[in-house]
Amino acid sequence: MEFEIKEEGRFKYIETGGEGENLLLLHGLFGALSNFEGIINHFAGKCNVVVPILPIFELPIRKVSVTGLVDYVGDFVVHKGYDKVHVLGNSLGGHISLLFALANPDRISSIILTGSSGLFESAMGTSFPKRGDYDFIKTKTESTFYRPEVATKELVDEVFDIVNDRNKAIRVIATAKSAVRHNLGDKLHQIKVPTLLVWGREDQITPAFVGEKFNELIENSRLIFIEECGHAPMMEHPKSFNQHLENFLEEVSEREMN
Repeated sequence: MEFEIKEEGRFKYIETGGEGENLLLLHGLFGALSNFEGIINHFAGKCNVVVPILPIFELPIRKVSVTGLVDYVGDFVVHKGYDKVHVLGNSLGGHISLLFALANPDRISSIILTGSSGLFESAMGTSFPKRGDYDFIKTKTESTFYRPEVATKELVDEVFDIVNDRNKAIRVIATAKSAVRHNLGDKLHQIKVPTLLVWGREDQITPAFVGEKFNELIENSRLIFIEECGHAPMMEHPKSFNQHLENFLEEVSEREMN
């Protein structure tokens, strides 16, 4: 299913429309719209699924940070006039989701995190890869998943393009460093809305213990592990992920009605 990328001022996004609740999807540092294809296709008729394209490579360099992206999401939600959203984030998108929720608790119906940063993450190792090393990028991209074949050539090429573009690489490094500085360990107790944690058991970037720590620190949270799964459960096991998400959203809606 193809969805048009809409442009309104400084915002670029996908929106499925419809009468359902708003499900806001936030991608990660190396994320793309294709990462959420399974969620969009499954929930398009049940929710208003919205995917803002985060301006990681467009923000003024002085604003390149996790907080700059959180401000962008906040401005986008105001621009669209959404009253409340269910916010779902993968990797860096989870980190942004949490910061957005902390800053705007009255706009949040629920939070869904999968492979979220914010407590601990191990992305590219101790140094950024040398430009031009396609095999290294291929190996690192494949290690995101339990099954290497999930890392298609198109996906590897996207990551390779980012690493080999000096402007993009600088922004990736700046954003990643900003994420490390914004550790949320001492703030997660403030989150009171229902929170679903879906983690790949074999996640190498935000390992299983990270999901367990989020579960410990977020009061109203539920942790689900998906076996034989890496850092992006919604890509590697879309049917299982979507079923867990659908059950959770139904529970949250029923609770709000009662």
